[in-house]
Amino acid sequence: MPTRWDIAPEPAPPPVSGLRGEYAAAAADYTVPQDWERYTPAEHDRWRRLYARQAEVTAAHASAVFLHALHGMDASGGIPRLDAVSEALQAATGWRLVAVPGLIPDGVFFGHLAGRRFPVTRWLREEHELDYIVEPDVFHDFYGHVPMLFEPAFADGMQAYGQRGLELDEAGAKRLARLYWYVVEFGLERTAEGLKAFGSGILSSSAETVFAVTDPSPNRIAFDLGRVLRTRYRIDDFQETYFVLDRFEDLLRAVERPLGPVIDSLAGLPDLEPHALDPSDRVINRGHGPRRRPAAHA
Repeated sequence: MPTRWDIAPEPAPPPVSGLRGEYAAAAADYTVPQDWERYTPAEHDRWRRLYARQAEVTAAHASAVFLHALHGMDASGGIPRLDAVSEALQAATGWRLVAVPGLIPDGVFFGHLAGRRFPVTRWLREEHELDYIVEPDVFHDFYGHVPMLFEPAFADGMQAYGQRGLELDEAGAKRLARLYWYVVEFGLERTAEGLKAFGSGILSSSAETVFAVTDPSPNRIAFDLGRVLRTRYRIDDFQETYFVLDRFEDLLRAVERPLGPVIDSLAGLPDLEPHALDPSDRVINRGHGPRRRPAAHA
């Protein structure tokens, strides 16, 4: 996500170069109207096909919390109206959805989360991007993220994450981004039925949904805040390590207090590579490797 730390309350935001999306008409907080009426029949059809494919895969491998909320929203028939879903979400956990042109600066993103607003990209991927997309689109943001915001402990943790991000300098925020990556985007949950996925990066990808839960090659490690903050991640392939929560309150407990002291305590420790194990790890599954490299994944 692009970073700009000197954002002022100006009438319009600066352009975000190199990214798709119509940024010129965005408000100072990067929000835009969803303009639901502009979606074409072809885009609604593409959404339905993406949704049906992903729903079939996540039925077996997603967290029960995610699946319950997903079914309750019933967004299988076409691209949803964000304002309508916001009404139900606000009644459940006090969150609402706001449309944005695409990726937004970290400081603005933290501010939205701290205010219990989740930014959802308004454009949908093209037909040739069904299996892989570089930037998050409305399908990733909605299908992957929104269901978990109906879970109270997770929703509270997301707000606290935004608050912590606003308190940190640029270096601290970059380290904090690892928590978002490994938990919000690629987190697993340990349940009586085995490991289940709740991270949006997993659950919006048909290939990684299966890989993250069942493949023997990646490491799966019990969640520990300090360990996550020390761990590099990769954006060009499946993850080499997944972190596992026992309960969603673990995310809230990790971020309900200022994180400056935690980050300062890690200053003398080396970063860990995505594939590495540490002697202090509580290993749930040790990766067998070598990793399977898919040709493409969404």
